[in-house]
Amino acid sequence: MTNKTTLILHEKLIAWQVACELLRVVRDARISDAKLRDQAIRAAQSTCLNICEANGRDSPADRRRVFAIARGEAAEAVGAMQVAGILGACREEAVEDARRLGGRVAALLSGLIRG
Repeated sequence: MTNKTTLILHEKLIAWQVACELLRVVRDARISDAKLRDQAIRAAQSTCLNICEANGRDSPADRRRVFAIARGEAAEAVGAMQVAGILGACREEAVEDARRLGGRVAALLSGLIRG
C-alpha cells in the first residue's frame, strides 16, 4: 500500500510554497495583454509543477536537472511580469512582488540544486 505522505512531500519545501506565492501574484496582476498574461501564468505554473516533479525523482542528478528547469521557469515568469510593467499592462507593485518572490524561489532552488 502506498504511503499517502510520499506523494505530497513537495508541500513541505519552502521553494514550493514561495513558487505558489509567485503564481498567485502573477494571477492577481491581471496583465492586460492576453498573450503576455498567458506566458507569465504558464511559466509560474511550470515553476510549481517542476518543483513537484523534481521532488518525486529518485536520481539526484535528475532531481537537480528538474529543479534547474523550475528555476528557469521562475525567471521567465518574473521577466514576463517585468515586460508587462514596462508596457503598462500591470501594476508596478505586482512587478516588484514578482521580483522579490522570483528571487527568493531562485535562491531556494539553487540550494536544492547544489544538494
